[in-house]
Amino acid sequence: MSASHPASPSASKRIAAVTGAGSGIGRASAIALAQAGFSVALIGRRIEPLLETREAIGLAGGEAEPFCADVTQADSVDRAFAQIAHRFGRLDVLFNNAGRNAGAVPLEDYEPDLWNDVVATNLTGVFLCARAAYRQMKAQTPQGGRIINNGSISAHSPRPHTIAYSATKHAVTGITRSIALDGRAYNIACGQIDIGNAATPLTERMNQGVMQADGRMAPEARMDVAYVANAVVHMAMLPPEANILDMTIMATTMPFVGRG
Repeated sequence: MSASHPASPSASKRIAAVTGAGSGIGRASAIALAQAGFSVALIGRRIEPLLETREAIGLAGGEAEPFCADVTQADSVDRAFAQIAHRFGRLDVLFNNAGRNAGAVPLEDYEPDLWNDVVATNLTGVFLCARAAYRQMKAQTPQGGRIINNGSISAHSPRPHTIAYSATKHAVTGITRSIALDGRAYNIACGQIDIGNAATPLTERMNQGVMQADGRMAPEARMDVAYVANAVVHMAMLPPEANILDMTIMATTMPFVGRG
């Protein structure tokens, strides 16, 4: 779904797109970007959660528009970004956030279909959305923009039995650095935010316990998702000549730093 009318006077505002904007980190970041003055394109597979995010933004006086897309499908992604360009006239920031987990599955039991599904969302989806945003940022006047990829602390250190998730998040780092290099000529910056244990419905299980490196089950600390959203806004608000290439934000006492 998208508006059918072309860019309005509000197009003079800065425009941000957020994938996975219907819930969790995506919704919190979209709301925070709107509060910071961005008009926000909300991207996700299902319209109902996007409309809920738009309503939350509208109640606070912000501007947002939903655009349905399956990030694993090139045609769907390209169509959504074309609609965003038509609606807003340009794109200043992409928060490339959409992703999926697969739970803990031992390597010997890992099915190729599950591997392919995780790779399609977490890696191909990041590539397709970055490509679409990059094309728009390169073509628009004034030229340039910023892409922020949602990595994970799993881009640095895996959890047990998460080979596909860990592999894709390591690969996102390669995408980030390639875009940061290739985008220089077109005033396109690219950075990555690696997030640990944000308090969303997906991490509720951490209160009861998750597997540690030594095989124990133990609860882990979480942080308010608002801190993540504010960090995304900080990256998005940087002037064109500055870039945060890598940021790690985590619950202070989560067992990421150390050995076990």
